[in-house]
Amino acid sequence: MNIKKIGMTALAASLVSTSVFAGELTATGGASLAFEGYSGTDLTSDSSFSMGDSVTLSGATELDNGLTITMAFELDGDSEASSTTSAYDDNSLTISSDAMGTLKFSAHGGSSASSALDGTAAGDMFDNFDTGLTSLGAATKAAGAGDNSFFYTTPSLVDGLTGTLSLNTTGDAGHHAMGFGVTYTGVDGLSMSYGSADVSGAGSTTSGDQTVMKASYAVGSVTLAYTNSDYKIGTGATQANEQEVTSYAVSYTVSDALSVTYGIESISSGLSTESDAEYSGISAAYTAGGMTLTAKNQFADGILHTTAADEDYDYWSLGLSFAF
Repeated sequence: MNIKKIGMTALAASLVSTSVFAGELTATGGASLAFEGYSGTDLTSDSSFSMGDSVTLSGATELDNGLTITMAFELDGDSEASSTTSAYDDNSLTISSDAMGTLKFSAHGGSSASSALDGTAAGDMFDNFDTGLTSLGAATKAAGAGDNSFFYTTPSLVDGLTGTLSLNTTGDAGHHAMGFGVTYTGVDGLSMSYGSADVSGAGSTTSGDQTVMKASYAVGSVTLAYTNSDYKIGTGATQANEQEVTSYAVSYTVSDALSVTYGIESISSGLSTESDAEYSGISAAYTAGGMTLTAKNQFADGILHTTAADEDYDYWSLGLSFAF
């Protein structure tokens, strides 16, 4: 029996044969201003100002069979700056219901089952050491979704347990890359997630997978978090493309408005001759209404996997962001 064909035919029929309720179009966005700087042996800049801005337009309507159809796209100033052509960024179409779950098609900006989880517990501190430095930090790797990807989230399977499936339709040599994941939140204060996705290359030296584990536990005002991402691809000399990212963090909620976080991250390559890139730092965030004020102080050692002195840096930043 071709279950996939039957399921898709039933879904298509339900979309065609039902009337549509009046929908709505909404806009949400944010803007931020940051002042940041570095200290270290070898710098190309010391301090600078920067701005971030993003607006997401979303339209949704409900069919009389209970399906909700949502279209969304993002206008992002960072996207325009990087491409020099357009601020048009992430865009997607989502079909969802309580019984079916959520199926999302992303023409751009989608996630795989693993990349949806691979932000570190400490907040991706490594990402702050990729500008203004003579030796730029190691970039993390992920089994991305690519353009024109699918991401499905199940309804609750049992109390606190949901699953995800992803499909990258743009793998090399016509091979689609699949992924799966699970998240459990059935214990008060506890969240655990696991995700795995294929990397589809043209051959064995460029194919592999990424697995991600993520856990957090909140007790009163304290939250402990752990993440691990293991990216494996190729064999032999291409083991330089392998990478493991591990992170821990502890957060303390001082009040409804103020929180403080300390975290560490390490990035190891697939080569035994290379040392780990290590990061640590503390941050504080104060929120009042739609405004958030942040302060960070972070430290990096061996950001290019060696012990050279010009790979050790300190980073600080003050940020102000607004949501509307």
